Amino acid sequence: MRGITSSLWPIHYKPLPDELLSCWLVRLAHGHGLKVQTFCNLIFGNRHQVWNRDIDRLAPEWLLSELSYRTGTPAEIVWKTTLRAYEGLLYRKFRLSGALQWILALKMYHRKRVGHGLQFCPVCLAEDVIPYFRKRWRVAFNTVCTRHGTMLLDRCPKCGVAIALHRLDMVRPDALEIGAMSHCHACGFDLRDAPKVEPISYDSQASTLLIEASRALDIAGTAGSDWDLGRYAVMHQLCRIMTTQYKHIHLREFALNQLGYQDILLTEGHISFEMRPIEERYHLAQLTAWLLVDPKQRLTAAWRARAIRYNVLLKDFTDIPEWYHMIVETLANWRNRLGGQ
Repeated sequence: MRGITSSLWPIHYKPLPDELLSCWLVRLAHGHGLKVQTFCNLIFGNRHQVWNRDIDRLAPEWLLSELSYRTGTPAEIVWKTTLRAYEGLLYRKFRLSGALQWILALKMYHRKRVGHGLQFCPVCLAEDVIPYFRKRWRVAFNTVCTRHGTMLLDRCPKCGVAIALHRLDMVRPDALEIGAMSHCHACGFDLRDAPKVEPISYDSQASTLLIEASRALDIAGTAGSDWDLGRYAVMHQLCRIMTTQYKHIHLREFALNQLGYQDILLTEGHISFEMRPIEERYHLAQLTAWLLVDPKQRLTAAWRARAIRYNVLLKDFTDIPEWYHMIVETLANWRNRLGGQ
């Protein structure tokens, strides 16, 4: 590598459509016939550690600049491989630490991933000429493949571990071979052979709404979608309320009764939506989407059934969109006329 005089690396793959930065970097390393850690040490030096963070979220500027320079990729394209590209759409302001609205948590422990923060569609991987992982697979409400209509998976179906692309060549001697990207780093299972799980739709309109919310990620910043920061924020607020532990809040039960479905066992404690397993996120997103199909009518019905209080709908909610605020304000006015509830 040191004998190269050109600014471009011998292998200078460009990012594939919607490819994650971490996936692209692993492909570049393996394309040079090197293990990921060896490649990064040669290129960036031992003082610049890459994999001790969630680089899709926390990629340093020196890493993005070097990738742009060495692969001949425009800086804007490189930046779009990171989760910061969702700033202003899925969350208002990027944060270096703590939860980031709608972004699945990896729960890093040294270089290991304790959390199941990277999802995948086995059909997409099987159809790819070069299997790769998409940025949209890090989005928490995105639980169904918009292309194939099957459930995404958030762990290896054989051994249950989280997907960690950068660890693949640590335990598999054949990791540099073509197609190795689709294998589990822990047990070697080919993720392309994972079972195709058909989602159970609670309501056709709600399911369509969620698919539209996921597809809007592909056209972010362009015309043709009603989904914006405010609408995503309201969906997140309602998902949060669905798991609140206040005794007087029964919004989840109300939605389930209206749909005729039973509840599932949820992880106990104050768990953010972004930390929950995919089965729980799918369940909660379906219920929330049902409310959002007709938010004025259905939130009003929930309030009249005493399943929700108007002040809870606004609790800890900043930058409230006007249309949602008007719905809650109407409930507050009715409460005052009725003498309080």
